[in-house]
Amino acid sequence: MEPISTALAGISLVKAAVDGIKSAIGTANDIGEIADHIDNLFAGEQQTQRARNKKSGVNQFDVSSVAKETIDARLAAEKLYEVSVMVDQRFGHGTWSGIVNERAKRIQEAKEVAKQEQVERNRKNHELMELAKTVGISLMAIIFVAVCITASIMFASN
Repeated sequence: MEPISTALAGISLVKAAVDGIKSAIGTANDIGEIADHIDNLFAGEQQTQRARNKKSGVNQFDVSSVAKETIDARLAAEKLYEVSVMVDQRFGHGTWSGIVNERAKRIQEAKEVAKQEQVERNRKNHELMELAKTVGISLMAIIFVAVCITASIMFASN
């Protein structure tokens, strides 16, 4: 996706999520009732930041593109703050920071799991390559011995 269209999708997602949270937060009995909206809020904010930090594209130096990406990132940050205040007011001080901290913890844990899985895949690939090398060397040795025995038999029979 092009940076401007990504930013539009990101900021639109942020605005829609905030609207959903505003409409549901007054009657929400627990945070789970607005969790989907919060997920969309984070996803939209992340898309907006990604579009802003993207270093490629035809219009990356256009003033309008830079201004749009910067303003969208700030709007997303404002909307995040607005939601944090609403959530803390509805569910108690520190609820939003708890959500953000738990999310960051889970993201970090997922990254560590992915890293461990990659290390394990690399280890298995290395073992497989070593096994293939050992089998190859063994086959060559067997072929060499077979050729030597065949040559000995041929020379012995002459």
